[in-house]
Amino acid sequence: MNSKETCRSELRIALRQLSDRCLYSASKWAGEQLVGIEQDPAKFTPTNTRFQRGSSSIRRRFRTNDITSTPVTGMSYVSTPVLEEDEVIDGDFYLLAKSYFDCREFKRAAHVLRDQNAKKSVFLRCYALYLAGEKRKEEEMIELEGPLGKSDAVNRELVSLERELSTLRKNGTIDPFGLYLYGLVLKNRGNQNLARAVLVESVNSYPWNWNAWTELQSLCTTIEMLNSLNLSNHWMKDFFLASAYQELRMHNESLAKYEYLQGTFSFSNYIQAQIAKAQYCLREFDQVEVIFEELLRNDPYRVEDMDMYSNVLYAKECFSALSYLAHRVFMTDKYRPESCCIIGNYYSLKGQHEKSVMYFRRALKLDKKYLSAWTLMGHEYVEMKNTPAAVDAYRRAVDINPCDYRAWYGLGQAYEMMGMPFYALHYFKKSVFLQPSDSRLWIAMAQCYETDQLHLLEDAIKCYRRAANCNDKEAIALHQLAKLHCELGRPEEAAFYYKKDLERMEDEEREGPNMVEALLFLAQHCRTHKRLEEAEVYCTRLLDYTGPEKEMAKNMLRGMRSESSFPSMDVEHFPP
Repeated sequence: MNSKETCRSELRIALRQLSDRCLYSASKWAGEQLVGIEQDPAKFTPTNTRFQRGSSSIRRRFRTNDITSTPVTGMSYVSTPVLEEDEVIDGDFYLLAKSYFDCREFKRAAHVLRDQNAKKSVFLRCYALYLAGEKRKEEEMIELEGPLGKSDAVNRELVSLERELSTLRKNGTIDPFGLYLYGLVLKNRGNQNLARAVLVESVNSYPWNWNAWTELQSLCTTIEMLNSLNLSNHWMKDFFLASAYQELRMHNESLAKYEYLQGTFSFSNYIQAQIAKAQYCLREFDQVEVIFEELLRNDPYRVEDMDMYSNVLYAKECFSALSYLAHRVFMTDKYRPESCCIIGNYYSLKGQHEKSVMYFRRALKLDKKYLSAWTLMGHEYVEMKNTPAAVDAYRRAVDINPCDYRAWYGLGQAYEMMGMPFYALHYFKKSVFLQPSDSRLWIAMAQCYETDQLHLLEDAIKCYRRAANCNDKEAIALHQLAKLHCELGRPEEAAFYYKKDLERMEDEEREGPNMVEALLFLAQHCRTHKRLEEAEVYCTRLLDYTGPEKEMAKNMLRGMRSESSFPSMDVEHFPP
């Protein structure tokens, strides 16, 4: 059996097993990857492959290496997912408990299975108790502090679940799903090292549970932790590593993994969305926009990841496209956190910041740990000059994910607005450590060094240099480098950066005060160093502008004519 058929067969079985244990997000993920495998045209009619049309252009457009054949997915140490099924006597009780579980009556489901000892029944009973505890914890948090308040409420089922699952593991009577739940409980209890070990056991014995991989990834906060995991060689490991690399900000490595996986999962919408996410982090917004447009053509009712698409449209100020996307998700499912964030971005672009905050707050009522909503709400409060509220929102974001560079950057901005550059610098340093390839962060840190309280111009120059090397699309760094060198009395360095800035403006066909400033400085610098022909070129260009610079250029041309043997140029005949 070839690799595609192997993956397809394994995913079909796993999808049923995951659904049977009420692990619905994992079964949905498995189903998406199953459909993402290219069908054999000899076996399937065009109707059967309708879902896959149109996706391949993304693969062609953004592949860095052409793969002419399907790559080997790796030898699996795990056989096709066949688990020991429960005894027939447990079947009726299990079906009733599953019905209660599907109706979100978790305690009732657990009660039905109280005397059942089969592994599947034990897992569902424990999982139902865990979710009942989570549900009660959320209720307590709302009762005590409101929907967005902080609270010390805990899942009261964790202690008993940890005790029971630990005993089952020691006795060797726990299955891979029980190990996944045990790892989840240990993580919530703060025992991260044991949680990592237990989750590794779970994915090695049953690698098709994406929920287990996701929990394991959240516990790998450094590349050293990731490399220390003793994982079996299965094709699911590649999905895990690609996702983990992305979270560790190793975006090029992540892209390489996803492109490798596309050899088998050619039409996976999940992989395309993850490629878009990596390109977004690399600030390749045009490529991200193309990917999301095609994703929406293939899956028009998709809401997942669309908030990232709205961020791109917001950054590019594509008002009509963002308006259309907001209307689309509103009609699809307006009570999803992603939908609320998209609508919030739409109102923010319109300048209606109070309404934008209302939708970000609604997103957080739906999911209190929805990271981007906290960060975006902080941005809105900054726009509204409500710095205390902005600081609180950003702090809530970094509490959820300390690796969110945007929240650290937002904190730096907020403290800079409050005239506290030492605090601002501390937060800017944190953000630039997490995202060293973002020129905006280096520029923010440089501007902090330039403030009157710090006035560390040499450090500012170092930051601007880093920004210039990080593809400074806002074209701030070169101009500021020229000005700082001029201020420090280094005319040669200033002329170098003014010239580079001028070349960039010419390439981008930009005009403005920065060009006038560069032309004037370079004209004066060349005249001082007796490079009169160069100076004349810059002065002649200045004559096209109005203002005092034009008069200065005329005076310089007159002075240079009297100083040299230049042919006579009647500057008085230039139009005023």
